[in-house]
Amino acid sequence: MKKIVVLGGGTGTFTVLSGLRQFPVSITAIISTADDGGSTGVLRDELGVLPPGDVRQALVALSEEGPLLRDLMSYRFEEGGLKGHSFGNLFLSALEKVTGSFDQAVLEASRVLNVRGTILPATRDNVHLVARFTDGTELQGEHAIEHYIWEHEAQVEEMWLTPPAQLHPLAAQEIKDADLIICAPGSLLTSLVPTLLVEGMREALATAKAPIVLVTNIMTEKGHTD
Repeated sequence: MKKIVVLGGGTGTFTVLSGLRQFPVSITAIISTADDGGSTGVLRDELGVLPPGDVRQALVALSEEGPLLRDLMSYRFEEGGLKGHSFGNLFLSALEKVTGSFDQAVLEASRVLNVRGTILPATRDNVHLVARFTDGTELQGEHAIEHYIWEHEAQVEEMWLTPPAQLHPLAAQEIKDADLIICAPGSLLTSLVPTLLVEGMREALATAKAPIVLVTNIMTEKGHTD
């Protein structure tokens, strides 16, 4: 069976994984953990957990369970104290607290959802994305960077993670063993690049024997690919 590794985060990765699940291949998703917007950002700040949002989407994409359970994981509360929170984000955060490990939380959630494949965070470290723009502005956090790009039509000059993050050790092995590596579509600078900035990722990709495919967006995105 062919082994396919998918890198990225967000809706683009969800779409690629949902398609690959229809084929007889072995799938490993290596997911960005630099997100800090919306429900994910609140849970990071208040509970000190790793960001669950992009991992939750990957779990739903690869779940072999029926639509009800997948819809439950994607359900977002619209009122009350939980307004804006996704049930799946709360579920993963609670599992991390109960098990004491984000890795274990993802593993247990994979069992509950009967996930076909393996989902790994790109790093176990709690990191934030930082960008320096050509106008000299320096911002931390995916949400702030994305907002600045749109509001000021700004161009990014340099990006890095703080603190420096180490590639998940299992991710390095999966990349080494892969028959195909796919960089998923989505916001280039805030979904894919954070995954590539993890220390060890560049070396893993450079020495990989598998071809590396970049799935581009069907539309140009302002500040990212224009």
